[in-house]
Amino acid sequence: MTKIGIVILGFCSLAIFLPWVCSGLTKEEIWSETYCQGKEKVTKLHFYLQDLIRGPNKTVYTVAKSELTDSLPSQFGRLLVLDNLITAGPEPDSKKVGRMQGIVGLSNLHELSLAMLLNVVFTEGKYDGSTLSILGRNPLTEKVREVSIVGGTGVFRMARGYVITSTHSFDGSLGVYEYTVFVSHLEDGAS
Repeated sequence: MTKIGIVILGFCSLAIFLPWVCSGLTKEEIWSETYCQGKEKVTKLHFYLQDLIRGPNKTVYTVAKSELTDSLPSQFGRLLVLDNLITAGPEPDSKKVGRMQGIVGLSNLHELSLAMLLNVVFTEGKYDGSTLSILGRNPLTEKVREVSIVGGTGVFRMARGYVITSTHSFDGSLGVYEYTVFVSHLEDGAS
């Protein structure tokens, strides 16, 4: 490359990056101003949630309940925190994918239904370190349920979508739930 070509390339680079450097914007602020330039894609994920509600290694704990909780079959008013294992298959010893952490409350006076505020934290593979945020109603008496995805981080920054979930098995102490996730997010590298 000639000296003139190098000088022109240098000036072009300055013209592109100088406004950001001079503005004092952080990396996150620059991203937020340019994220619309990325293309969106839909990713389908499939995994199982291991919900240990009894035993010495349980992963779900009641932290509050109402005066009605123990008298209603719906357990209305029970508030639980959880840190459940997510696996690739329904068996508890299948490949670990991540954790589901958050809060659920039994919020229906008449039927067993959860109000969920959960984070899927990926700990393996290409999504390692990324998260998805789930928010919504999960009526446990229905065979198939749909819950919304309202955000995410890492690969799933600016995510939106939905989860289809169903009960795979329940033995009184371990509930295994199947999750199929459809999430819209920016393509890899766009952020």
